[in-house]
Amino acid sequence: MLNAFLWGFLATFSLALGGLIGILFKIGKHQLGLIMAFGAGVLLSAVAYELVFKSVKGSTGSGASLFGLLTGAIFFFLIDLLISRMGAEGRKDISGVHDSNIAVPIVLATILDGIPETLCIGMSLLGGGEVGIGMLVAVFISNLPEAIAGTSGMIAGKWPNRKILLLWMLIAVVCAFASLAGFSLLGNASPETVSFIQTFAAGAILVMLCNTMIPEAFEHGGKLAGIFTVLGFAVAVSIAVFEAMAHI
Repeated sequence: MLNAFLWGFLATFSLALGGLIGILFKIGKHQLGLIMAFGAGVLLSAVAYELVFKSVKGSTGSGASLFGLLTGAIFFFLIDLLISRMGAEGRKDISGVHDSNIAVPIVLATILDGIPETLCIGMSLLGGGEVGIGMLVAVFISNLPEAIAGTSGMIAGKWPNRKILLLWMLIAVVCAFASLAGFSLLGNASPETVSFIQTFAAGAILVMLCNTMIPEAFEHGGKLAGIFTVLGFAVAVSIAVFEAMAHI
């Protein structure tokens, strides 16, 4: 159980690292857009190979994969819509300004983004298995541009540096508990249930990417963002291939 928590925390610790980078260095909007495009590509690959592929393989023709995908997408959309109306709509806006009075909505929104990802990290440890390196790396990399962009908005909103870092650390700890939950609560779950949870997370992540990361990446990164998205996808595919070869 401790391993599940620690792996989840490691994956989301990049939020604090991204916050520190955003505080120490001023990264241009164009460069940040390209970094965000790379992170989106990595997550797209993780969704395809670490979640959907494994879900379809384990669903035994029950339809759990399709139901999970649609349910996760709709659930994320509705919760994200609610949180956005609380003031966190532009949480990944590279050029945004985040006033300190929207701290709670930003925390809730970022946790909403991170829980599906870290839940699956914990699930990858079920049955005594090894952590899914592809998903772990994807979450770690994709969190960096999110935290850097969010930090730039917080700095513009006159947030103290200490408060910014504490905020990201709090989110990392909460998401680590989601990884722990994925391991501890689903240990005796049926293959259909695991399949449903995997594509539920995939649907949620896809909506998040399409509504937040990808639009920001292309707005600020320009056409070159497409290349960086493919590069991120290729890096994650390479990790998945090497991981598969290691188990042959």
